[in-house]
Amino acid sequence: MTTVTRDNYSIAWICALPLEAAAARSMLDRTHSPLPIPHTDSNAYHLGELNGHYIVIACLPTGVYGTVSAAAVVSRMRFTFPRLQYGLMVGIGGGVPGKNNDIRLGDVVVSKPVGKHSGVTQYDYGKAIQDGQFESTGTLNKPPQALLTNIAQMEAKRMSEGDDAFSKIVEEALAQNPNMQGRFSPPEEYTDFLFDSSYHHTAGEDTCEKCDKEQLIKRQPRGTKTPYIHYGLIASGNQVMKDSKTRDRLAQQHGILCFEMEAAGIMDELPTLVIRGICDYCDSHKQKQWQGYAALTAASYAKLLLSVIPINCTDTDLMKTQKKRHWVVSLARNPKFVGREDEITKLEELITMQDGPRRIAITGLGGVGKTQVALELAYRIRDRDKECSIMWIPCTSHAMIEQMYLHIAQKLGLHDVNPAEVKEQVKIYLSSERAGKWLLVFDNADDAEIWFAASDAAPSLEDYLPESEQGRILFTTRNRKLAMKLASFNVVSIPDVDKEIAKEILDKTLAQKDLLRDTTTITALLEQLAFLPLAITQASAYIIQNGIDLSTYLALLQEQEQDAVELLSEDFKDPGRYNDIQNPVITCWLISFRQIQHQDPLAADYLSFIACIDPRNIPQSLLPQPTSRKQKVDALGLLNAYSFTNGQERHIGMHRLVYIATRNWLRKKASFSHWIQRVAEHLQDVFPDDHHTNRELWREYLPHALTLLHENEFVVQENNYLDLIKRIAGCLASDGRYQEAEAFYTKLMEINQEKFGPHDPSTLASMHNLALTFRNQGRWDEAEKLGVQVMETRKTVLGAEHPDTLTSMANLASTFRNQGRWDEAEKLGVQVIETSKTVLGAEHPDTLTSMANLALTYWNQGRWIEAEKLGMQVMETRKTVLGAEHPDTLTSMANLASTYRNQGRWIEAEKLGVQVIETRKTVLGAEHPSTLTSMANLASTYWNQGRWIEAEKLGMQVIETRKTVLGAKHPDTLTSMANLASTYWNQGRWDEAEKLEVQVIETSKTVLGAEHPETLTSMANLASTYWNQGRWDEAEKLEVQVMETSKTVLGAEHPDTLTSMHNLASTYRNQGRWDEAEKLEVQVMETSKTVLGAEHPDTLTSMHNLAYTWNSVDKQAEAYQLMRECAGLRAKKIGTSHPDTLSSNNALTEWQKTKHNEIPKPVKGQRREAVKRVLGFK
Repeated sequence: MTTVTRDNYSIAWICALPLEAAAARSMLDRTHSPLPIPHTDSNAYHLGELNGHYIVIACLPTGVYGTVSAAAVVSRMRFTFPRLQYGLMVGIGGGVPGKNNDIRLGDVVVSKPVGKHSGVTQYDYGKAIQDGQFESTGTLNKPPQALLTNIAQMEAKRMSEGDDAFSKIVEEALAQNPNMQGRFSPPEEYTDFLFDSSYHHTAGEDTCEKCDKEQLIKRQPRGTKTPYIHYGLIASGNQVMKDSKTRDRLAQQHGILCFEMEAAGIMDELPTLVIRGICDYCDSHKQKQWQGYAALTAASYAKLLLSVIPINCTDTDLMKTQKKRHWVVSLARNPKFVGREDEITKLEELITMQDGPRRIAITGLGGVGKTQVALELAYRIRDRDKECSIMWIPCTSHAMIEQMYLHIAQKLGLHDVNPAEVKEQVKIYLSSERAGKWLLVFDNADDAEIWFAASDAAPSLEDYLPESEQGRILFTTRNRKLAMKLASFNVVSIPDVDKEIAKEILDKTLAQKDLLRDTTTITALLEQLAFLPLAITQASAYIIQNGIDLSTYLALLQEQEQDAVELLSEDFKDPGRYNDIQNPVITCWLISFRQIQHQDPLAADYLSFIACIDPRNIPQSLLPQPTSRKQKVDALGLLNAYSFTNGQERHIGMHRLVYIATRNWLRKKASFSHWIQRVAEHLQDVFPDDHHTNRELWREYLPHALTLLHENEFVVQENNYLDLIKRIAGCLASDGRYQEAEAFYTKLMEINQEKFGPHDPSTLASMHNLALTFRNQGRWDEAEKLGVQVMETRKTVLGAEHPDTLTSMANLASTFRNQGRWDEAEKLGVQVIETSKTVLGAEHPDTLTSMANLALTYWNQGRWIEAEKLGMQVMETRKTVLGAEHPDTLTSMANLASTYRNQGRWIEAEKLGVQVIETRKTVLGAEHPSTLTSMANLASTYWNQGRWIEAEKLGMQVIETRKTVLGAKHPDTLTSMANLASTYWNQGRWDEAEKLEVQVIETSKTVLGAEHPETLTSMANLASTYWNQGRWDEAEKLEVQVMETSKTVLGAEHPDTLTSMHNLASTYRNQGRWDEAEKLEVQVMETSKTVLGAEHPDTLTSMHNLAYTWNSVDKQAEAYQLMRECAGLRAKKIGTSHPDTLSSNNALTEWQKTKHNEIPKPVKGQRREAVKRVLGFK
């Protein structure tokens, strides 16, 4: 069976109303399936066949009538169905009754040339003349001569044989379509009312039932019910005619038989015959009841006419003749083309598939290789299909387009074509079947104005696109939005090439293969070039021209940004690219930048905004918000359409080389500094403070804010954005990024000192924050020095009792506590409390905070009873003043639980710890840092109780959540990892403990520094693991390093230094090096007594350990005496049931059982018990 295409249809049947279209469809012998139509054609079609004629029925849009609408519909029909020969305008109209024309409702009027008129006259197009007369100007085309000839034959036949054939068509249509009978059957004859011209319809009535029947014109009844057919002049205009006097005047003047509203718009578009069924008399007495029947009689006449018109010979035989193939492609095939097989395969499938899309677009970033893909595709199709013509039009300029159209016209044999008409002529030729198979490529179709914004100088190119069953159009464009407009959804995106294909491109373009031996440099170079084919080709050209190697080019590329810009701006020649456009990567996007600036200023603003921040993972919320959300969606959509950005939901990113090019573009325009200022002002408005609820937001914004702050153009005006810098520093500190925070706090301090003076509150605040940063880094001497300076200055400037002064004093006390200077910390803490009580009140939150800090000092001193008492007081007061669920109240409860834990009161510590966790989850959330801290403390309580499985499970949960919330490198995360390692350690899982501890050490060195106290603690923990594995030499080496560093950083008498000495002594003892162990333990004990006090828990631990050593070196008497003293002091200080007290008493019991103790040999795992005596949990 022959495939039916749009070229098979030769007759257009045009209707204005749906009921006319329904009547038309009922006339068809058979209906055809719908065919694909161009996306530019908004018409709706019904296809079919009548007496061998292929007919396309179209109806005007609902509610949009008149000559203009009709002309538009027919224009689109001719474009979609290029082989239409003529048209039939079939429907209803208003009749003009008269003495010579017995026109009645249901009759048919057919347009026929009369005098100077062509059969249709446009009565509302002309000029007014004397006596109120109106003279039409211009003439419309006549109906096709072939139709007029057949009409004459039909008219003669009717005169001799009657109207039986016409009546039969009407009757059969109603009989075969029962659903039409109600609407399309003939009304009763008595309802055919013709009133005197001077009598108007009764106002407000839908029918003529209440009209004066005396005003009816008397007419002789007809002897038949068959409608009459009248031939003559039809008047067409853009308004409904319902004025009988105007009707009669115009009819008398021109000889008009019928009035309607569409025909005048069609006659010059397509040779057309107008057929109208009469449904009213163009007066005020219009009724709708005759419309259906009138539409049916008009359609019946059209069917009768087509039944007598012979089927004309088509061009079928001509189509079968051999067609010449044309090749109009100016670019040579690229012998170095590699990759893109998936994309080319998909394009080939779209182009060759049966009933495939007529238009296809390739889209992608400038320089990604769209032209090369299209070029390779064209050559492959040429080699495979010997019948397909291929034509290529570079859309680099209007002049180039015109030139290529003229060249193609010559190739197609369209000689002597007027240049002004060449595009139309090429369109007509390629739309015809004689053109055969063809592929038309529009390369670099980037400018939307060329395609859609018509002007007198350059009409819209989209209007000249041909349509053919055998033809395909391929566009290459950087603008995906334009691609969608041109090719609908038939768009193939060209992504960046992968690493392997990028290497192949480099290999193909570099002549010197010895340059490709260094795979590491190759990978680094391709990453710098973002795997962009154009950039790789450009780099190869530069390397060859200058005789350098890849590493030299890479070094140039990694220099300052301006050096990279100059390198990427070097022009080069490429046979696969056009001579009239610039090839360098940096310049190839400039035209796109200008197009975006012209199409959407907000998109250009976003492009400039992104150029001032980090181009990766940009939250959409960070961008300036326009007045309408749609504006933002459109702007980002345009950037995405050009492949300058990716992502569209919450985050977007910009291509690295586009980022460099955009910055260069702004600098060339002298706009970069202006945009830095605009972005800084915006960030100062939107960047959040360091409240924990903002953590997720500030983490998204920080990379972009930091990029901005490091720009030279920002640095020169940073004095205007101190609030932004302060907030950024605060967020960095909250994230444990103390070194970065320090740099900004130092900058703020220096700027404030210079701008406001050393005594200004803002200067002191920045110094205060810097001191806190020093303390968080374990740089306690620097923290102390700066803290003392802030405190003294605030005392002078603000007064000794000012809240800010008290805050400085409290922070200095905390620094003393970190330094192990607990007496000084206690003294200053008590002073702060007393002053706060006087100035702020005993229940003021700041007073309670200072009391809580003092309780921590007692805790550090091992004065747990006092710590408990003061902690309890703070907790109860906070419950009363702040509420039981206030975060500060919960902190008090957490501290009290820690005190219980250090007293060995595990059950109480656990109970209170669980309560804190549950309340914090409710109040702060399950992932709040304070909630996680309380969970870590509970894990420690489990650890102290030997409940390793529970400790491990909870510790693991804390680690994972902290990684998510705080980050893998945050100090709190590292602490939780160290705690989990300790849990493994206590379970004898040495390998797992070691692995985790090494990870903690390396990260701590990077984040906190090699000499930070927390780093030293993690090193001590690893040494303990070595100890338990019997790896004494490694343990000793690491412990010596920790001890020496602690002495240097913290001081020889710091508690942490003493702990490191404890650990080293234990190692000596287990190696049997008793003299060294004894010497070190005596030193630790004596120093502890001096620094911490004779009854401090750590001092008592050192006594316990020394006693063990003496017991092992035949000093049993001294050992026993020292252990008894230790046990007594422990019972007094921490209670008789504390594990440490029990440990000392157990040792005494064992020693009493034997007179001579054997020197124990060290065994794996022994440290698990020893560590409880020597180190405590930490």
